[in-house]
Amino acid sequence: MDERLQRVAEAQPEFALHIGATVVEATPERVIFDMPVTPVLANRNGVLHGGAIMGLADNAGGTATFLNLPEGRSTTTLESKTNFMRPIRIGDVARATCEPLHLGKTIQVWQTTVTRGDGKVAAIVTQTQMILDWKDGTGPN
Repeated sequence: MDERLQRVAEAQPEFALHIGATVVEATPERVIFDMPVTPVLANRNGVLHGGAIMGLADNAGGTATFLNLPEGRSTTTLESKTNFMRPIRIGDVARATCEPLHLGKTIQVWQTTVTRGDGKVAAIVTQTQMILDWKDGTGPN
């Protein structure tokens, strides 16, 4: 991976750090994050909160999109759909694997599969990212 892409992959927002998401792999073709399931991320049933799953997947999709953008451009999520299939219990690790479905000039569509430690699929998130030009021309890169 070239130096700019490595910088983009490593420059995670505070939100990702807050939820404990860490980059396992980051290329323009695939991004993988791991996130430990802690009590602070759980719902009242002792499993990973759906919002935490969506936050992890959104961060993965945003990172993947940034890895496919030219310098000076940015992105925002237009739409996100989540199918929840299985719970992930406290003490387990959620793994988000994000891969492209469409890489256009104005939108990108990503699918993130969230698995549990046993490899079973817990959720599938499909999101659409809109490509933006920053008004000041600098962008976040």
